[in-house]
Amino acid sequence: MSSNRRKDGMSYIRNFTFGVEDGLVSTVGLLSGIAIAEVGRETIFLTGAVLVFVEAFSMAVGSLLAEQSAEEYEFQKEISMKKSLLGGVVMFFSYLLSGAIPLLPYLFLPTSTALLCSIGLSLVALLTLGVIDARISHIPVIKNSFRILLLGGIAIAIGISIGRITSTYF
Repeated sequence: MSSNRRKDGMSYIRNFTFGVEDGLVSTVGLLSGIAIAEVGRETIFLTGAVLVFVEAFSMAVGSLLAEQSAEEYEFQKEISMKKSLLGGVVMFFSYLLSGAIPLLPYLFLPTSTALLCSIGLSLVALLTLGVIDARISHIPVIKNSFRILLLGGIAIAIGISIGRITSTYF
């Protein structure tokens, strides 16, 4: 495999992993914090939907701009927009689709059940991401999976904690 193809592949893997991880963790953290504050299910879903779509677009644009800047820095010239655009598309869809995982339970279930389902599905998805990422990257599966799970779990705990703390003041 040529070094350019390998580098492109690394960029797409990075965008995929970052998009899925951030889509899951940001969304479940926010939704958990809001649900813990006993906000209505419709408000939770609306907030989550806005977050997922806005952040998916923002992450895609951030990926595109970062890739363009890095390539221009490395090669000291302007490069084709096509590769950066594809990385942004990978980021957009990985964030959007993974963000739906913690969000969808709030569409169908009562808030207390949706909260537990959202967290559970997100943790399973994080473990799955760890396995996929490890296999693609040829790194230890268990170590990578639990690292991703632990860090995602911390974000969920932060969301719940902030939701509890702030809801007592409002």
